[in-house]
Amino acid sequence: MNKYMARTADKIIAERLESIGAILIEGPKWCGKTTTGKHMSKSVIEMDKPDLTKQYCEMAEINPSNLLKGETPHMIDEWQIAPNIWNAVRYEVDQREAFGQFILTGSIVPRKLDASTHTGTGRIGRIRMRTMSLFESGDSSGEVSLFNLFQGENINGTDTHDLDSIAFLICRGGWPRSITVPHKPALRQAFDYFDAIVNDDINRVDEVKKDSERTKRLLKSYARNVSSQASLDAVREDIIANDIESFSKSTLYSYIDSLKKIFVIEDSPAWNPNLRSKTAIRTTETRYFTDSSIATAALGLGPNDLINDLHTMGFMFENLCIRDLRVYADSLDGQVYHYRDKSGLECDAVIHLRNGEYGLVEIKLGGDKLIQEGAEALIKLSDKIDTDRMKKPSFLMVLCGVAPFAYQRKDGVFVVPVGCLRD
Repeated sequence: MNKYMARTADKIIAERLESIGAILIEGPKWCGKTTTGKHMSKSVIEMDKPDLTKQYCEMAEINPSNLLKGETPHMIDEWQIAPNIWNAVRYEVDQREAFGQFILTGSIVPRKLDASTHTGTGRIGRIRMRTMSLFESGDSSGEVSLFNLFQGENINGTDTHDLDSIAFLICRGGWPRSITVPHKPALRQAFDYFDAIVNDDINRVDEVKKDSERTKRLLKSYARNVSSQASLDAVREDIIANDIESFSKSTLYSYIDSLKKIFVIEDSPAWNPNLRSKTAIRTTETRYFTDSSIATAALGLGPNDLINDLHTMGFMFENLCIRDLRVYADSLDGQVYHYRDKSGLECDAVIHLRNGEYGLVEIKLGGDKLIQEGAEALIKLSDKIDTDRMKKPSFLMVLCGVAPFAYQRKDGVFVVPVGCLRD
């Protein structure tokens, strides 16, 4: 057996199982949900097992309680194949009156359930699992902890990543099956995933056939606009410019909704702080994929292509960093936002914790000039925040791709290579 690679979600899952009857682990296909679920459970049913799927679905309709038997935590993989399992789990949790009974996993948000389906509130907790961060895949030393930054502790760490290695990590992505194989097959995983999206997965959400070529064009347009606040109208216009046929708004929205439900797209919402002066804050979400490799695969790019176009590489690198920050923020009970106002002042990532603490992060590929620009933007935004009405930032950080070490500048801004960061 292959050795299990620890995930940041392990701790989150363990803690949730101690406080609720069942959990649902959601996330993109191939991100490791099943492997992690099996690692955390004591008995398993795999609903997508070819020779048993039909029987499992029939049993879910006739007597679903039979599928819930097993040592706890009992895992039901790809539960949405038989949606009636949801109500059965919710009911069984009520009957047992015990925590940590079930683990459900799913790579698709199921199509609309019938009116009898209970929300599961208070019985089934949701956990988002993502592709592997650089720390999880062993590509970050983890010398700098996001938790410690929030605690105000000093940092130190060294990093040896260069542009070539960062370009490879962007294109490889965090797919578990790509981590331990040679470079060429590792890079192939993202292209296989992309093909699966356009030819199959997008159709599984609502069982409505989507045009594969239009799906490709949509994903390419999204990739061209990654890490930007492009409006959906702009995305649509870009698609039409590369398509001889029309692409209605309703069609665009239905395609995007499906891509979100299979966890391909995950935009970043706008952050709305209390400011000392009235400033119009842009509310358009920032366009991101759940993994940077989906964007590069959509455009047919490899590591060498990124090295030859550092402007594009900067946007793709931002997507990689947002993925990592989301993984780390999840473990701290936090969320990642984006800030931009009418003056053009931006902050690539605002990590906001449930207790109100937050950190401001600018993402730069590397280089003294870009780091300086990032630090200046962070300080400018920090000075705008009304600290009489909300807490001051816990930290200001420029997150880099290429930097020899982690340190704190004289102005208080932290400079951290992503190859040193962890939760």
